[in-house]
Amino acid sequence: MAYITLCKHKNLMEGELAAFSTDDGEVMLIWPDDGELKAFQGTCPHQDVPLWSTFNGRIVTCQFHNWVFDGRTGKGLSPSGCELKQYPLRIEDGMVQVDMMQVDLTN
Repeated sequence: MAYITLCKHKNLMEGELAAFSTDDGEVMLIWPDDGELKAFQGTCPHQDVPLWSTFNGRIVTCQFHNWVFDGRTGKGLSPSGCELKQYPLRIEDGMVQVDMMQVDLTN
């Protein structure tokens, strides 16, 4: 696995989304209300546009086409049948690290 460091864990808060551009692409860290921190692809699977501008603590909405995703699972709510890629995430020495080369199939 090739983990990359994104940020300090202490800089993230529950109910927020943080977006990052990396050499491997766009990634967003989502810490949904009453949930756990997760890493998902940072672009909408519909037309590969940035996804992170609209998050209400649980739901991510694509600002361009209004596709809606559950911030806890990445599953599409509207339309259903689609989902965001989830990446393995770990906390090492207080830093959030993500492996964008792997897809976490446990979501």
